[in-house]
Amino acid sequence: MARMSSPARGHSHSDGHGHKAHRCSFHPDRQDLYVRLATVTVFVRDQQRSQRFYLDQLGFEPVHDTHLPCGDPCYAVSPPDGTAVLVLVAPQPGSEEYRLIGRPTQITFLTENAQRKYEEWCKKGVAFSEPPQTQDGVGKSATFLDVDGNSFFLLEDEAAVREIEEHRREHAERLESEHMAALELETAREVQARLFPQTQPELSTLEYSGLCMQARTVGGDYYDFLTLGRDRFGFVIGDISGKGTPAALLMANLQAHLRNLCSVYSSRPYTPFAVEQPQRLLQAVNQLFCENTAARAFATLLFVEYNDETRRLRYANCGHLPALILRSDDALETLDATSTVVGLFDRWECEVGENRLAAGDTLVFYTDGITESFNDSEEQFGQERLVEALRRNRELAAPSLLRTIVEEVRRFSPHKQHDDITLIAAKCR
Repeated sequence: MARMSSPARGHSHSDGHGHKAHRCSFHPDRQDLYVRLATVTVFVRDQQRSQRFYLDQLGFEPVHDTHLPCGDPCYAVSPPDGTAVLVLVAPQPGSEEYRLIGRPTQITFLTENAQRKYEEWCKKGVAFSEPPQTQDGVGKSATFLDVDGNSFFLLEDEAAVREIEEHRREHAERLESEHMAALELETAREVQARLFPQTQPELSTLEYSGLCMQARTVGGDYYDFLTLGRDRFGFVIGDISGKGTPAALLMANLQAHLRNLCSVYSSRPYTPFAVEQPQRLLQAVNQLFCENTAARAFATLLFVEYNDETRRLRYANCGHLPALILRSDDALETLDATSTVVGLFDRWECEVGENRLAAGDTLVFYTDGITESFNDSEEQFGQERLVEALRRNRELAAPSLLRTIVEEVRRFSPHKQHDDITLIAAKCR
Protein backbone atom coordinates (compact mmCIF):
# COMPACT_ATOMS: atom_id res chain seq x y z
CA MET A 1 0.00 0.00 0.00
CA ALA A 2 1.47 3.29 -1.04
CA ARG A 3 1.83 6.10 1.45
CA MET A 4 2.70 9.68 0.74
CA SER A 5 4.91 12.50 1.96
CA SER A 6 5.44 15.93 0.48
CA PRO A 7 8.93 17.35 1.00
CA ALA A 8 9.36 21.05 0.35
CA ARG A 9 10.40 22.05 -3.17
CA GLY A 10 14.14 21.80 -3.64
CA HIS A 11 14.51 19.12 -0.97
CA SER A 12 16.87 16.37 -2.08
CA HIS A 13 15.37 12.86 -2.44
CA SER A 14 18.70 11.42 -1.41
CA ASP A 15 18.06 12.62 2.16
CA GLY A 16 17.22 9.43 4.00
CA HIS A 17 15.02 11.31 6.48
CA GLY A 18 12.70 13.01 4.00
CA HIS A 19 10.12 10.22 4.15
CA LYS A 20 9.47 10.69 7.85
CA ALA A 21 6.61 13.09 7.03
CA HIS A 22 4.41 10.08 6.35
CA ARG A 23 4.22 9.25 10.03
CA CYS A 24 0.81 10.70 10.83
CA SER A 25 -0.31 8.50 13.72
CA PHE A 26 -2.31 10.36 16.34
CA HIS A 27 -0.76 10.28 19.81
CA PRO A 28 -3.49 11.05 22.36
CA ASP A 29 -0.94 11.71 25.14
CA ARG A 30 0.47 14.74 23.33
CA GLN A 31 -0.58 18.11 24.73
CA ASP A 32 0.06 20.31 21.69
CA LEU A 33 -2.67 20.97 19.13
CA TYR A 34 -3.10 18.23 16.54
CA VAL A 35 -1.80 18.94 13.01
CA ARG A 36 -1.56 16.61 10.04
CA LEU A 37 -1.05 16.89 6.29
CA ALA A 38 -4.39 17.44 4.54
CA THR A 39 -3.94 18.24 0.85
CA VAL A 40 -1.13 18.46 -1.70
CA THR A 41 -1.69 20.36 -4.95
CA VAL A 42 -0.78 18.88 -8.32
CA PHE A 43 -1.13 21.16 -11.38
CA VAL A 44 -2.66 19.43 -14.39
CA ARG A 45 -4.08 20.36 -17.80
CA ASP A 46 -7.29 18.32 -17.66
CA GLN A 47 -8.70 17.46 -14.24
CA GLN A 48 -10.97 14.66 -15.38
CA ARG A 49 -8.26 12.96 -17.44
CA SER A 50 -5.77 13.22 -14.56
CA GLN A 51 -8.28 11.88 -12.09
CA ARG A 52 -8.84 8.79 -14.25
CA PHE A 53 -5.06 8.20 -14.24
CA TYR A 54 -4.86 8.22 -10.45
CA LEU A 55 -7.96 6.10 -10.00
CA ASP A 56 -7.52 3.56 -12.80
CA GLN A 57 -3.75 3.22 -13.02
CA LEU A 58 -2.48 4.03 -9.52
CA GLY A 59 -5.47 2.58 -7.66
CA PHE A 60 -6.19 5.72 -5.64
CA GLU A 61 -9.61 6.56 -4.20
CA PRO A 62 -11.81 9.52 -5.22
CA VAL A 63 -12.42 12.26 -2.67
CA HIS A 64 -15.81 13.87 -3.23
CA ASP A 65 -16.07 16.49 -0.51
CA THR A 66 -12.87 18.49 -1.03
CA HIS A 67 -12.98 22.20 -1.95
CA LEU A 68 -10.30 24.73 -2.76
CA PRO A 69 -9.54 27.45 -0.18
CA CYS A 70 -11.62 29.84 -2.29
CA GLY A 71 -14.59 27.48 -1.95
CA ASP A 72 -14.63 26.13 -5.51
CA PRO A 73 -15.12 22.37 -5.91
CA CYS A 74 -12.19 20.46 -7.29
CA TYR A 75 -11.04 17.03 -8.38
CA ALA A 76 -9.18 15.18 -5.65
CA VAL A 77 -7.79 11.71 -5.02
CA SER A 78 -6.26 9.93 -2.07
CA PRO A 79 -3.76 7.07 -1.73
CA PRO A 80 -5.32 3.82 -0.50
CA ASP A 81 -4.34 4.49 3.13
CA GLY A 82 -6.19 7.80 3.09
CA THR A 83 -3.54 9.79 4.97
CA ALA A 84 -3.54 12.73 2.55
CA VAL A 85 -5.35 14.14 -0.46
CA LEU A 86 -3.97 15.14 -3.87
CA VAL A 87 -5.91 18.10 -5.24
CA LEU A 88 -5.83 18.23 -9.03
CA VAL A 89 -5.84 21.89 -10.13
CA ALA A 90 -6.03 23.07 -13.73
CA PRO A 91 -4.49 26.61 -13.76
CA GLN A 92 -5.14 29.19 -16.45
CA PRO A 93 -2.81 28.87 -19.50
CA GLY A 94 0.02 31.36 -19.29
CA SER A 95 -0.10 31.62 -15.50
CA GLU A 96 2.88 30.90 -13.28
CA GLU A 97 1.21 27.74 -12.02
CA TYR A 98 0.54 26.53 -15.56
CA ARG A 99 4.30 26.63 -16.25
CA LEU A 100 4.82 24.15 -13.37
CA ILE A 101 2.93 21.40 -15.20
CA GLY A 102 5.24 18.62 -16.38
CA ARG A 103 7.94 19.29 -13.80
CA PRO A 104 9.11 17.39 -10.71
CA THR A 105 6.48 17.69 -7.99
CA GLN A 106 8.84 16.77 -5.13
CA ILE A 107 6.08 14.40 -3.89
CA THR A 108 7.22 11.02 -2.58
CA PHE A 109 5.03 7.93 -2.30
CA LEU A 110 6.20 5.33 0.20
CA THR A 111 5.67 1.61 -0.42
CA GLU A 112 6.74 -1.57 1.30
CA ASN A 113 7.97 -3.13 -1.97
CA ALA A 114 9.10 -0.79 -4.73
CA GLN A 115 9.80 -3.59 -7.25
CA ARG A 116 6.34 -5.13 -6.95
CA LYS A 117 4.60 -1.76 -7.09
CA TYR A 118 6.72 -0.85 -10.13
CA GLU A 119 5.68 -4.08 -11.92
CA GLU A 120 2.01 -3.58 -10.97
CA TRP A 121 1.89 0.00 -12.22
CA CYS A 122 3.86 -0.77 -15.38
CA LYS A 123 1.19 -3.30 -16.36
CA LYS A 124 -1.36 -0.50 -16.06
CA GLY A 125 0.59 1.82 -18.33
CA VAL A 126 2.35 4.01 -15.79
CA ALA A 127 5.56 5.50 -17.25
CA PHE A 128 8.75 5.02 -15.21
CA SER A 129 12.08 6.57 -16.11
CA GLU A 130 13.81 3.32 -15.07
CA PRO A 131 13.27 0.29 -12.83
CA PRO A 132 13.71 0.81 -9.07
CA GLN A 133 17.30 1.44 -8.08
CA THR A 134 18.98 1.02 -4.70
CA GLN A 135 20.34 4.24 -3.21
CA ASP A 136 22.67 4.52 -0.25
CA GLY A 137 20.81 5.30 2.96
CA VAL A 138 17.41 5.36 1.24
CA GLY A 139 16.48 1.97 -0.17
CA LYS A 140 14.97 1.18 -3.56
CA SER A 141 13.40 4.07 -5.44
CA ALA A 142 12.05 4.98 -8.86
CA THR A 143 10.61 7.99 -10.65
CA PHE A 144 7.30 7.83 -12.55
CA LEU A 145 5.22 10.30 -14.55
CA ASP A 146 1.52 11.12 -14.69
CA VAL A 147 -0.37 11.93 -17.90
CA ASP A 148 0.86 15.56 -17.81
CA GLY A 149 4.53 14.63 -17.30
CA ASN A 150 4.54 15.56 -13.61
CA SER A 151 7.16 13.38 -11.96
CA PHE A 152 6.80 11.63 -8.61
CA PHE A 153 9.13 9.59 -6.46
CA LEU A 154 8.33 5.98 -5.40
CA LEU A 155 10.38 4.96 -2.37
CA GLU A 156 10.81 1.72 -0.46
CA ASP A 157 12.21 2.26 3.02
CA GLU A 158 12.99 -0.25 5.75
CA ALA A 159 11.53 1.97 8.46
CA ALA A 160 8.31 2.29 6.48
CA VAL A 161 8.18 -1.47 5.95
CA ARG A 162 8.63 -2.08 9.68
CA GLU A 163 5.89 0.40 10.49
CA ILE A 164 3.51 -1.19 7.97
CA GLU A 165 4.16 -4.65 9.41
CA GLU A 166 3.61 -3.28 12.90
CA HIS A 167 0.30 -1.75 11.83
CA ARG A 168 -0.74 -5.05 10.23
CA ARG A 169 0.12 -6.94 13.39
CA GLU A 170 -1.77 -4.43 15.54
CA HIS A 171 -4.71 -4.63 13.14
CA ALA A 172 -4.75 -8.43 13.32
CA GLU A 173 -4.56 -8.32 17.12
CA ARG A 174 -7.36 -5.76 17.23
CA LEU A 175 -9.55 -7.88 14.95
CA GLU A 176 -8.90 -10.93 17.12
CA SER A 177 -9.69 -8.94 20.25
CA GLU A 178 -12.90 -7.60 18.71
CA HIS A 179 -13.85 -11.10 17.59
CA MET A 180 -13.33 -12.50 21.07
CA ALA A 181 -15.26 -9.60 22.62
CA ALA A 182 -18.13 -10.23 20.19
CA LEU A 183 -18.15 -13.93 21.10
CA GLU A 184 -18.15 -13.10 24.79
CA LEU A 185 -21.04 -10.65 24.32
CA GLU A 186 -22.99 -13.21 22.34
CA THR A 187 -22.42 -15.77 25.08
CA ALA A 188 -23.52 -13.19 27.65
CA ARG A 189 -26.64 -12.50 25.58
CA GLU A 190 -27.50 -16.20 25.48
CA VAL A 191 -26.89 -16.57 29.22
CA GLN A 192 -29.02 -13.52 30.03
CA ALA A 193 -31.80 -14.72 27.75
CA ARG A 194 -32.03 -17.84 29.93
CA LEU A 195 -32.56 -15.63 32.99
CA PHE A 196 -35.90 -14.46 31.65
CA PRO A 197 -38.90 -16.79 32.17
CA GLN A 198 -38.56 -19.96 30.11
CA THR A 199 -41.99 -21.29 31.11
CA GLN A 200 -45.29 -19.67 32.08
CA PRO A 201 -47.31 -21.40 34.79
CA GLU A 202 -50.95 -21.55 33.73
CA LEU A 203 -53.40 -19.48 35.77
CA SER A 204 -57.13 -20.09 35.76
CA THR A 205 -58.16 -16.43 36.03
CA LEU A 206 -55.37 -14.66 34.17
CA GLU A 207 -53.79 -14.66 30.71
CA TYR A 208 -50.38 -12.99 30.69
CA SER A 209 -47.22 -12.45 28.63
CA GLY A 210 -43.92 -10.56 28.85
CA LEU A 211 -41.15 -9.37 26.58
CA CYS A 212 -37.83 -7.58 26.81
CA MET A 213 -36.12 -5.90 23.85
CA GLN A 214 -32.63 -4.80 24.80
CA ALA A 215 -31.00 -1.73 23.31
CA ARG A 216 -27.58 -3.43 23.44
CA THR A 217 -26.45 -7.04 23.31
CA VAL A 218 -27.17 -7.31 27.02
CA GLY A 219 -29.06 -4.96 29.27
CA GLY A 220 -30.37 -4.12 32.72
CA ASP A 221 -34.13 -4.53 32.36
CA TYR A 222 -35.64 -7.49 34.17
CA TYR A 223 -38.98 -9.25 34.32
CA ASP A 224 -39.99 -12.55 35.85
CA PHE A 225 -42.90 -14.84 36.65
CA LEU A 226 -42.67 -16.58 40.01
CA THR A 227 -44.65 -19.45 41.50
CA LEU A 228 -45.22 -18.61 45.17
CA GLY A 229 -47.36 -21.59 46.18
CA ARG A 230 -50.91 -21.89 47.51
CA ASP A 231 -52.55 -20.34 44.38
CA ARG A 232 -50.20 -17.39 44.57
CA PHE A 233 -48.22 -16.12 41.63
CA GLY A 234 -45.62 -13.33 41.35
CA PHE A 235 -45.01 -10.72 38.66
CA VAL A 236 -41.69 -8.85 38.79
CA ILE A 237 -40.39 -6.05 36.60
CA GLY A 238 -37.26 -4.01 37.25
CA ASP A 239 -34.78 -1.58 35.78
CA ILE A 240 -31.14 -1.74 36.89
CA SER A 241 -29.06 1.42 37.11
CA GLY A 242 -26.64 1.84 34.20
CA LYS A 243 -26.54 0.14 30.83
CA GLY A 244 -24.81 -2.69 28.96
CA THR A 245 -22.69 -5.35 30.62
CA PRO A 246 -22.46 -3.79 34.14
CA ALA A 247 -26.26 -3.50 34.28
CA ALA A 248 -26.64 -7.05 32.97
CA LEU A 249 -24.45 -8.38 35.79
CA LEU A 250 -26.54 -6.53 38.37
CA MET A 251 -29.70 -7.83 36.71
CA ALA A 252 -28.43 -11.41 37.09
CA ASN A 253 -27.60 -10.70 40.72
CA LEU A 254 -31.09 -9.38 41.42
CA GLN A 255 -32.78 -12.22 39.56
CA ALA A 256 -30.82 -14.83 41.52
CA HIS A 257 -31.72 -13.25 44.87
CA LEU A 258 -35.42 -13.05 44.03
CA ARG A 259 -35.74 -16.57 42.69
CA ASN A 260 -33.72 -18.16 45.48
CA LEU A 261 -35.65 -16.38 48.23
CA CYS A 262 -39.00 -17.09 46.61
CA SER A 263 -38.08 -20.77 46.34
CA VAL A 264 -37.17 -20.92 50.03
CA TYR A 265 -40.21 -19.02 51.22
CA SER A 266 -42.77 -20.78 49.05
CA SER A 267 -41.50 -24.19 50.20
CA ARG A 268 -42.44 -23.40 53.83
CA PRO A 269 -46.19 -22.87 53.88
CA TYR A 270 -46.62 -23.03 57.65
CA THR A 271 -44.42 -20.09 58.61
CA PRO A 272 -45.02 -16.38 57.90
CA PHE A 273 -42.60 -16.04 55.02
CA ALA A 274 -42.92 -13.74 52.01
CA VAL A 275 -45.91 -15.61 50.63
CA GLU A 276 -47.81 -13.97 53.47
CA GLN A 277 -45.65 -10.84 53.73
CA PRO A 278 -44.13 -9.62 50.42
CA GLN A 279 -42.32 -6.82 52.23
CA ARG A 280 -40.18 -9.38 54.09
CA LEU A 281 -39.14 -10.93 50.80
CA LEU A 282 -38.14 -7.56 49.34
CA GLN A 283 -36.30 -6.51 52.50
CA ALA A 284 -34.22 -9.66 52.21
CA VAL A 285 -33.62 -8.95 48.51
CA ASN A 286 -32.56 -5.38 49.32
CA GLN A 287 -30.16 -6.58 51.99
CA LEU A 288 -28.48 -9.09 49.68
CA PHE A 289 -28.34 -6.58 46.83
CA CYS A 290 -26.63 -4.03 49.10
CA GLU A 291 -24.13 -6.58 50.36
CA ASN A 292 -23.15 -7.92 46.93
CA THR A 293 -23.04 -4.82 44.71
CA ALA A 294 -21.20 -1.51 44.53
CA ALA A 295 -22.35 1.34 46.73
CA ARG A 296 -24.00 3.30 43.90
CA ALA A 297 -25.82 0.34 42.33
CA PHE A 298 -29.59 0.27 42.61
CA ALA A 299 -32.72 -0.96 40.88
CA THR A 300 -36.29 0.13 40.54
CA LEU A 301 -38.55 -2.84 41.14
CA LEU A 302 -42.25 -3.64 41.06
CA PHE A 303 -43.29 -6.88 42.76
CA VAL A 304 -46.91 -8.04 42.49
CA GLU A 305 -48.34 -11.07 44.25
CA TYR A 306 -51.50 -12.31 42.52
CA ASN A 307 -53.96 -14.74 44.09
CA ASP A 308 -55.35 -16.89 41.30
CA GLU A 309 -58.40 -17.82 43.38
CA THR A 310 -59.46 -14.45 44.79
CA ARG A 311 -57.92 -12.22 42.04
CA ARG A 312 -56.40 -10.10 44.81
CA LEU A 313 -53.21 -8.12 44.14
CA ARG A 314 -50.64 -7.26 46.78
CA TYR A 315 -47.79 -5.16 45.47
CA ALA A 316 -44.66 -3.26 46.41
CA ASN A 317 -43.52 -0.58 43.99
CA CYS A 318 -39.90 0.22 44.80
CA GLY A 319 -39.32 3.44 42.88
CA HIS A 320 -40.60 1.95 39.63
CA LEU A 321 -43.00 3.42 37.10
CA PRO A 322 -46.63 2.83 38.13
CA ALA A 323 -48.33 -0.23 36.71
CA LEU A 324 -51.57 0.45 34.85
CA ILE A 325 -54.93 -1.23 35.46
CA LEU A 326 -57.42 -0.57 32.68
CA ARG A 327 -60.80 -1.60 34.02
CA SER A 328 -63.50 -3.18 31.90
CA ASP A 329 -65.46 0.11 32.09
CA ASP A 330 -62.39 1.99 30.71
CA ALA A 331 -61.46 3.51 34.07
CA LEU A 332 -57.72 3.73 34.75
CA GLU A 333 -55.98 2.93 38.04
CA THR A 334 -52.28 2.82 38.87
CA LEU A 335 -50.05 0.89 41.26
CA ASP A 336 -47.89 3.77 42.47
CA ALA A 337 -44.62 3.75 44.41
CA THR A 338 -44.78 2.35 47.95
CA SER A 339 -41.06 2.64 48.76
CA THR A 340 -37.76 3.86 47.41
CA VAL A 341 -35.43 1.95 45.09
CA VAL A 342 -33.73 -1.32 45.99
CA GLY A 343 -30.03 -1.48 46.82
CA LEU A 344 -29.14 2.01 48.07
CA PHE A 345 -29.96 1.74 51.78
CA ASP A 346 -29.22 -0.97 54.34
CA ARG A 347 -32.10 0.20 56.49
CA TRP A 348 -34.97 0.00 54.09
CA GLU A 349 -38.69 -0.13 54.72
CA CYS A 350 -41.26 -1.36 52.23
CA GLU A 351 -44.99 -0.77 52.27
CA VAL A 352 -47.43 -3.11 50.53
CA GLY A 353 -50.48 -1.94 48.61
CA GLU A 354 -53.55 -3.93 47.68
CA ASN A 355 -55.96 -4.03 44.76
CA ARG A 356 -58.20 -6.53 43.03
CA LEU A 357 -58.81 -7.46 39.40
CA ALA A 358 -62.17 -8.29 37.84
CA ALA A 359 -63.11 -10.03 34.63
CA GLY A 360 -62.22 -7.87 31.63
CA ASP A 361 -59.49 -5.85 33.42
CA THR A 362 -56.05 -5.45 31.86
CA LEU A 363 -52.88 -5.00 33.90
CA VAL A 364 -49.69 -3.62 32.29
CA PHE A 365 -46.17 -3.26 33.70
CA TYR A 366 -43.43 -1.40 31.76
CA THR A 367 -40.01 0.22 31.99
CA ASP A 368 -38.92 3.70 30.94
CA GLY A 369 -37.67 2.39 27.59
CA ILE A 370 -41.34 2.72 26.60
CA THR A 371 -42.28 6.11 28.05
CA GLU A 372 -38.92 7.82 27.44
CA SER A 373 -38.61 6.86 23.77
CA PHE A 374 -38.47 10.15 21.88
CA ASN A 375 -39.23 11.35 18.37
CA ASP A 376 -37.40 13.82 16.12
CA SER A 377 -39.00 16.72 17.99
CA GLU A 378 -37.54 15.42 21.28
CA GLU A 379 -41.04 14.57 22.54
CA GLN A 380 -41.29 11.50 24.76
CA PHE A 381 -43.79 8.74 24.12
CA GLY A 382 -44.98 9.16 27.69
CA GLN A 383 -47.56 7.44 29.83
CA GLU A 384 -50.50 9.17 28.14
CA ARG A 385 -49.69 7.68 24.72
CA LEU A 386 -49.15 4.30 26.38
CA VAL A 387 -52.62 4.46 27.94
CA GLU A 388 -54.16 5.50 24.61
CA ALA A 389 -52.46 2.56 22.87
CA LEU A 390 -53.70 0.25 25.62
CA ARG A 391 -57.27 1.46 25.22
CA ARG A 392 -57.21 1.15 21.43
CA ASN A 393 -55.92 -2.43 21.57
CA ARG A 394 -57.44 -3.77 24.77
CA GLU A 395 -59.31 -6.54 22.94
CA LEU A 396 -56.10 -8.17 21.77
CA ALA A 397 -54.64 -11.21 23.52
CA ALA A 398 -51.74 -10.41 25.85
CA PRO A 399 -48.88 -11.38 23.44
CA SER A 400 -50.47 -9.43 20.56
CA LEU A 401 -51.11 -6.46 22.84
CA LEU A 402 -47.42 -6.28 23.76
CA ARG A 403 -46.26 -6.49 20.15
CA THR A 404 -48.73 -3.81 19.07
CA ILE A 405 -47.59 -1.40 21.79
CA VAL A 406 -43.94 -1.93 20.83
CA GLU A 407 -44.77 -1.29 17.18
CA GLU A 408 -46.45 1.99 18.11
CA VAL A 409 -43.40 3.03 20.13
CA ARG A 410 -41.13 2.23 17.20
CA ARG A 411 -43.27 4.23 14.78
CA PHE A 412 -43.14 7.14 17.21
CA SER A 413 -39.38 6.74 17.75
CA PRO A 414 -37.95 5.23 14.53
CA HIS A 415 -34.31 6.00 15.25
CA LYS A 416 -31.90 3.72 17.07
CA GLN A 417 -33.30 2.29 20.31
CA HIS A 418 -31.53 4.02 23.21
CA ASP A 419 -32.89 2.06 26.18
CA ASP A 420 -34.21 -1.41 26.98
CA ILE A 421 -37.93 -1.93 26.40
CA THR A 422 -39.71 -4.30 28.77
CA LEU A 423 -43.44 -4.98 29.09
CA ILE A 424 -45.77 -7.37 30.88
CA ALA A 425 -49.48 -7.57 30.06
CA ALA A 426 -52.01 -9.58 32.05
CA LYS A 427 -55.71 -9.88 31.16
CA CYS A 428 -58.24 -11.08 33.69
CA ARG A 429 -60.54 -13.74 32.33
